Amino acid sequence: MGIDMTAIVEKLAGLSEKEALSYWIKGEYEEAHLYWGLAERAKELGLDDELVETFAILAKESEGHGDRLFEIYRRRYGEQLEKVDIPPVEVLPLIEKFKKASDVISVLYEAMKSELLAKAIYEELMKKEENEDVGKVYEYLALMEQDHYNQLKKEYEICLRKYSSGLEISSQTSMEEEIMIHR
Repeated sequence: MGIDMTAIVEKLAGLSEKEALSYWIKGEYEEAHLYWGLAERAKELGLDDELVETFAILAKESEGHGDRLFEIYRRRYGEQLEKVDIPPVEVLPLIEKFKKASDVISVLYEAMKSELLAKAIYEELMKKEENEDVGKVYEYLALMEQDHYNQLKKEYEICLRKYSSGLEISSQTSMEEEIMIHR
């Protein structure tokens, strides 16, 4: 089941600045929670310390993104976040894979796809955003998602060589093409 990026972008573009910031703050914290869970699961499975550390770094970075966004929100709107009824785009593809997290290669692949999807959505929102300050926030977040993708891809390639035989490494291009299909 694919994610309809166009529908998500349309819903997100229709949000007020307050709602959009609330949505992304919650999303970053949910992503951090997921990466902490993946770090713990990788540790339980006895996987490489480097992989555990990568998940922990991604969790800390996501928390930091959430904190920075919340600081912007707090200065403009106060402490209470808005309720937004749109599924969390960054963790949505990972939820089912995480429940069955014994296949680290599959989890890493899905996490890579999730980061590219989030990057693509941030870039679309940046193009549509009329408020320059909000547009810069989306641009920053897109760059951070690309960085997360690069970190995950490195771990994916290492794990693929170490834990599997005969499988090919999926390229960024094929994942980007897969995401483009959902636009």
